[in-house]
Amino acid sequence: MKPQTIGAGHSNVVDLFSGKPVDELHDHVIRISPELDGLEMLYTNDTAINKLYSLKIVCWALKESGETVGMVPWLNKIVPCTEINDPLNGHWEGYRDPNCNDIFYSVPNHKIIELETAAQYYDIESEDEQLVLQEIPDAIGTHAVLTDNGFRSFVLVEVLSWQLMGNGEVHAMLVDEERVKSTPVLPGDPCLYSAQNHPEFRYFFQHRIANKIKEQDPEALAAISMLIEK
Repeated sequence: MKPQTIGAGHSNVVDLFSGKPVDELHDHVIRISPELDGLEMLYTNDTAINKLYSLKIVCWALKESGETVGMVPWLNKIVPCTEINDPLNGHWEGYRDPNCNDIFYSVPNHKIIELETAAQYYDIESEDEQLVLQEIPDAIGTHAVLTDNGFRSFVLVEVLSWQLMGNGEVHAMLVDEERVKSTPVLPGDPCLYSAQNHPEFRYFFQHRIANKIKEQDPEALAAISMLIEK
């Protein structure tokens, strides 16, 4: 193989998957895999700096740069665990396996191997925001909050699946009940639509908080009211 000449001012580090210099990458997500073993993200915030909170990981993501990260629904988008941010200054503190209570700070090797192997096998290069590269089921009970009547009311809608698009965006897919033609509704069904593309979409909640809201828990209702008013 003829050696590649790198001009001045360009990175001499080339990404394994794209063949592009690392400094030219946008670091898009190029592959995802669902978290099915119950692993969680640990985080703290300014309301109780000595207390750890946990949030279930929805999937693992391989970025264009080769980095692998856990992903969680956070406020109104799905983000890498290491990049969470909120009005109370949430901070990522690590990962946790609730089955054995182990705390760790690096992505498990078997998750990395799975993603890298799949990315090499499929090797799809596209930045088309309409192209669905993958769709995985939601396994953590995520709900989307949709407002109605100009913020006077809201509804909770279960997230059925997550789609990875060609531009690296990950969209939560909701069921349009009026378009359901057969049940059960499965990932890829034409009746699904993107939560993030819905004009009244506001936030994501995992099942624990969503259930409290459904049960009319006063604290949960007060918290969501504050969020919607913002």
